[in-house]
Amino acid sequence: MTEFSRRHILAGSAAVLAAPPLVEKANAQSAFDWRRYRGERIEVSLTANPRSQILIQNQREFQDLTGITVGAEAIPEQQSRQRFAIEFTSGRPSFDIIGVSLHVSKLQIGRAKWCADLRPMIADASMTAPDFDFADFGSGIVEYATQSDGRLDTLPEFSDYFILYYNKELLAAKNVAVPRTFDEMIEAARRLNDPSRQIYGHVGRGLRNANVVLWTQFLLGTAQKDTLNAQRQLITDTPDAIWAGRAYQTLMKDFSPPGTVGFNWNECQTTFMQGRAAMWIDGVGFAAPLEDPTRSRVAGKVGYTTAPAGPGGHHCCMFGTSLGIAEASRKKGAAWLYLQWALGKTNQLRFLTSGAGAPARTSPFRNEEAIRTSRFKQDFFDTLVESARISRPGLPIILPVTEFRDTIGTALTNMIGGADVATELKRATDAFRPVLEASERAS
Repeated sequence: MTEFSRRHILAGSAAVLAAPPLVEKANAQSAFDWRRYRGERIEVSLTANPRSQILIQNQREFQDLTGITVGAEAIPEQQSRQRFAIEFTSGRPSFDIIGVSLHVSKLQIGRAKWCADLRPMIADASMTAPDFDFADFGSGIVEYATQSDGRLDTLPEFSDYFILYYNKELLAAKNVAVPRTFDEMIEAARRLNDPSRQIYGHVGRGLRNANVVLWTQFLLGTAQKDTLNAQRQLITDTPDAIWAGRAYQTLMKDFSPPGTVGFNWNECQTTFMQGRAAMWIDGVGFAAPLEDPTRSRVAGKVGYTTAPAGPGGHHCCMFGTSLGIAEASRKKGAAWLYLQWALGKTNQLRFLTSGAGAPARTSPFRNEEAIRTSRFKQDFFDTLVESARISRPGLPIILPVTEFRDTIGTALTNMIGGADVATELKRATDAFRPVLEASERAS
């Protein structure tokens, strides 16, 4: 590690491992009491994912600790978004706590003020456990969860960083160094590409809508970085945007498997697991199956590093989920206790060690015991720590984000077929600009 010395690792892990078990009552000075709301029942609506499974499987721990009964369910994300929008709009949501995808729903929830501002509860020593340690949450994901007016209306759960996966065996066979820049990555892909053996230098998302986040990863390497300017105007046909489009086109068209135009993350993951792709940029949450020897031909052969730098900077795409308390809930106190338990250090460490993804807290990444017993090597944890430092949102924070992905995604799909990059981006920008402007006027 570069950012954290061994001394820091040991200090961080000692703090987690030596922390006292959850107790019913904290010290008398704060007057904090885990059983303050015993006898109440709260409803929790989560999206279906490995982290939600962990919370539901362990919720008896929270119930025993607090005396609060939990009714929790995990439903598919698309269904969850539709449901919570309808229920919030009705003014009578059936849930007290909601799981949110920040990269899709942050602005929608923030502008409508559907979720309560958590800052007063965090600052209240009688409501917040002494060992809650809000400072342990990564600054990038906290900023991501914070609304433009300063309200923290959800508490971060999970950070998904785009990283570079690479096949150590394939790179070593051709004496190719791990690329540190996008230019180096393109050259490495050229050298590693061998269609005659069904081995390709690169695999990535080509499917319309899903592909946009790979293009924005390239854009983050330019001086421009963002798809909107300071006036929230669309800037997706600039020279930097075109550079990012050409880098995307080169890797996808020249050095990726046939049919890549229809690839989402799962097809990319399968191709990489089969040992048929040397490099793959995508979310860190897809790492666990790669190291499963019963499913993956590359288990033990995978290298992890940050996404390469571009000509104008070094950043990686960040996406994230969080949990919020419904403003309409009459059980905000009990709900806040649940958030503290659900996103406390114990559960966040469970997320990491189970392969469920990158927790929003920083302490799990410095936990020596978790690192030593994990199926992942040191480079995986180093990559997560460094990615947290260089992360930026991978999608614009706008209401019509799905339409944005569809429109820009169509242009990217056409590029894979050989269409002119500048022409496609101008066409897509002209098509989406009025949609964005109408959305901004209505807000």
